[in-house]
Amino acid sequence: MAGEELLTISRDEHERARLLSELKYELDMQSRMVNAKREGMAAGRREEKEEIARKLKVLGLPVRQIIQGTGLTEEQIKEL
Repeated sequence: MAGEELLTISRDEHERARLLSELKYELDMQSRMVNAKREGMAAGRREEKEEIARKLKVLGLPVRQIIQGTGLTEEQIKEL
């Protein structure tokens, strides 16, 4: 039964194109979700580094040590 339906669909060029279009859409949406998750995680890591840098500045650590500890640039640290 399912095999017959698959054969019918595979013979119908219009239906095949529609299904391929749906598949492409689903894959595009999954890709966007993965990229959004990565961007969100990167933003969270950056915010965490900035928060740590703020605390280290308050403690009076030299900027050079804060750079080494957080990986932020001197300019980024001075902006905090």
